[in-house]
Amino acid sequence: MEHRTYSYTSRVPDFQKQLPGGETSMDNLLDALRTTKTDFKRLPGFDPNVDEDEYHRAQQCIDCDEVFPRVYIGDGRSRLKKQFCASRLTAKNKEYLLRIGITHVLNAAEGKAFGMVNTDSNYYKDTNVKYLGLQIKDRLSMDISQYFYTAASFIQDACASGGRVFVHCVQGVSRSATCVIAYLMIKKAMLAKDAIRTVRLSREIGPNEGFLRQLAHLDNQLRRQRM
Repeated sequence: MEHRTYSYTSRVPDFQKQLPGGETSMDNLLDALRTTKTDFKRLPGFDPNVDEDEYHRAQQCIDCDEVFPRVYIGDGRSRLKKQFCASRLTAKNKEYLLRIGITHVLNAAEGKAFGMVNTDSNYYKDTNVKYLGLQIKDRLSMDISQYFYTAASFIQDACASGGRVFVHCVQGVSRSATCVIAYLMIKKAMLAKDAIRTVRLSREIGPNEGFLRQLAHLDNQLRRQRM
């Protein structure tokens, strides 16, 4: 009987590969947030040369920042609680969204409960806006990572088609920012700290610590895959 000798090459599983510079941690990402200063940027869609009271009031009812080409983050409610803003929430202000060329809306807080934004695809049915709703709660224990690739693909599709995407939650600080950061990591091959700095330069953001841990974990996964 013929005997064959097989040689086996020992391979270290991807999840055990040593990362240059060590593992990304939540503290690394907190440091990126704390050490990055947000620059002043004019509100998209408004002419700074127009000096009219009504025009200025309209701007006070909008919360929106372009944080990456064709990618905007905003809120689902206005910054002010004055009566003239009551019906002009940013995510619900279809006139404004269309004015700045928004073709896609990602609601990272879809729902009717407190802390959620009650919109869905039906809300935008009288426009050509494509909608994605994610029912994410802004809690430390929330598994937002299950939505990372879904959100990243939606944002990528918007930009690749020449459109613009408005990503929002309630305040445009934690859930929506985390989705955009994940997009920059997955689709633009940014390190987590660089993605955070990119968004932070254009908008005051603050993903909760549970979300930062999950972004750190994603960063380590992506870094190993790209080794």
